[in-house]
Order: sequence, then C-alpha cells, then structure tokens
Amino acid sequence: MRKIGILTSGGDCAGLNPAIYSLARSLYKKIDDVELIGIYDGYTGLINLNTKVLGPRDFDGLLAQGGTFLRSIRQSFKTIDVKDENGVSKADKIISNYKKIGLDCLVTLGGNGTHKIANLLSQRGLNIVALPKTIDNDIFGTEETFGCDTAVQAGVDYIDAIKTTAASHSRVMVVEIMGNKVGWLPLTTGVASGADVVLLPEIPYDIDKVIAAIKKTLKFRNYVIVVVAEGAFSKMESKKAKERLAARKSAGFANVSDKLTQEISILTGLEVRSAVPGHLLRGGTPSAYDRNYTMQLGNYASCLVDKEIFGVTVAKVDGKITHNQLADIAGKPKPVNLDSPLMRAARDAGVSFGD
Repeated sequence: MRKIGILTSGGDCAGLNPAIYSLARSLYKKIDDVELIGIYDGYTGLINLNTKVLGPRDFDGLLAQGGTFLRSIRQSFKTIDVKDENGVSKADKIISNYKKIGLDCLVTLGGNGTHKIANLLSQRGLNIVALPKTIDNDIFGTEETFGCDTAVQAGVDYIDAIKTTAASHSRVMVVEIMGNKVGWLPLTTGVASGADVVLLPEIPYDIDKVIAAIKKTLKFRNYVIVVVAEGAFSKMESKKAKERLAARKSAGFANVSDKLTQEISILTGLEVRSAVPGHLLRGGTPSAYDRNYTMQLGNYASCLVDKEIFGVTVAKVDGKITHNQLADIAGKPKPVNLDSPLMRAARDAGVSFGD
C-alpha cells in the first residue's frame, strides 16, 4: 500500500477543494492500492499529528466548494527550523511524524511560504509534490496559480457594485485590493473592472499624477474608481515595508487606502470614500476556469506521485501543464511584468498607474 498525505497551507482560496478533488480521484484511478491521509491545519497538522484516513466519499462534491475542507494555518518559514527547549524544531517534528505515519509522499497545496517549507523538507529527504495555490499569482515559474481567477472575479463584482454608489453621489472611490509584495491581483482586477487609476507595489506612485488622472476622468464622468494594492506606496514613502507601516500608523492611517483617501480629499476637495473587500476575495465558490484549471493540475500531480517524481511543483509554462524543481522556484519573487500586453493595453486605454 502507498500512503499519500495531503495538506493545504497558507491563505485559503476558492481553488483548493477542486484541486484536492482532482488529485484524489486521479490517484484512486492510477494506483490500485493507495491510502490518502488528510492532514488538517497545514504543516501544523503534521507537527501535532492531526490527521485522518480519507475515503472516496470524503472528496464528493469538492469540485464546487470554496475554501479547504482540510483547513489551513499559516506556518512561518522563519520559525520552521528554530529549535525549542528540547533541541527539536518544527521541521524535525514534521519529518519524524511523516515517517511515523508511514507516508510515501506528501502533497502540499499552497503559496510561496508553503513552497519554501516544501523545498526544505524535500532537501531533507521527504518525497514532496507541490501545487501552486495563491490569489496573488506570485509563484515563480508558473504563468498562473489557481485561485487567482476566482479572486479577480470577486474583486470585479465588488467594484461593479461600488460604481453605482460612486455615480449616485459623484464620489471618488478608493478600493484596496490584496497584493502585498506584487500587484497581479490588483492589476487584473483593476483593469477588468474599468478602474481609472491602478496603483501597484511595483510602481511607487506620484500623488500629483494620481490627482491629474482623477481630474482628467472627472471631465467626462462624475465619479472615479481608484484601485490600490495593499502593498502600494508613494515615491515619498520608504521602500521598506516596516518603515512605511510604522509611519502610517503614527500618522493615524489604518492602511494605504485610508492614507490615499485623505490625500486625494485634501488635494482636490472632492468627496472620497474607501472600501476594502479584504478576505471576501478569498471566499465564495470557485470559478469555472479555476475548476477546469485545478482538474488539470491535480491530475498532473497524481501522475508525478504515481511515477515517483518528487521534489517538484506543478506549473503552467507556455500554456502547458508541467513541473518545476522546488529548489529552482522556492522563495523567488514574481513581480508584475511592467511591459506585459495587459499593462500596455491598460495604459493605451487611459489607465493611470500613478507614474
């Protein structure tokens, strides 16, 4: 019998359950004698041995369910190797319990932090296959991560609803979209929703350029939509995130949208409101695209497990489903390509990026 562990780690998204569904169904078909072990609460579940043997019925209906039925807890990469008073680290406990359960492979579904830990465990001898999950679409080496499409649609729906009240009251609406270090999510959400200004972490904004774009829009429409990434910052602010956050906090700002809203209001005299959809972007049912995409990713991951190809993560490269070595992609950034076709099209359509 081959025992395969499955865990989801990091932030949840609407593609996790469909990916698990595809993985499980494919494994049952490919491997005659297989036992799937669900690991609850991410890597924490392996640390605390919070596991359950799953059967085919446990995966029924997951294709259309958001979130993750295995639940998820973030595990910091910085602390995974820190020794406790007994000289044992969390990584040590994971490796020990992996062997105690008798796993032949561990499949991890997660984002950058998950991949970094997966790579560490792989280098220490565990058989790992990873799948690229994150609404931020920021995993290096893959064109797309699952969960992003659903999050973009949730953001677009949110902004479409905001437009009606913005138009009714002739307001500037500042909508803050998740995207701390990279701006793929706010970029695709902003462009698809017809935002007039989109501010990304990759492009420090000039507040005067933002104001100019707002005034230009108000010449032909009575409202303005500004989409700002949670990690965006102005040219006048520090490039170091901790310093920016400290400065904003001392000035009484809760977040970047709060600061930007006040700046625009003071400099224009206009009525400005901010809105933060926050975790709404992670929720809901997976889009048809994410369901189809995760069907492919989960099936490919099952092939890797079956063929005992470990130390890898599934990826989409040049439109094809393939895999990368964890060691080649873990911990590497994937910023927005500022010369991408989408960026060029947005600029030509009049979208301001505050530069």
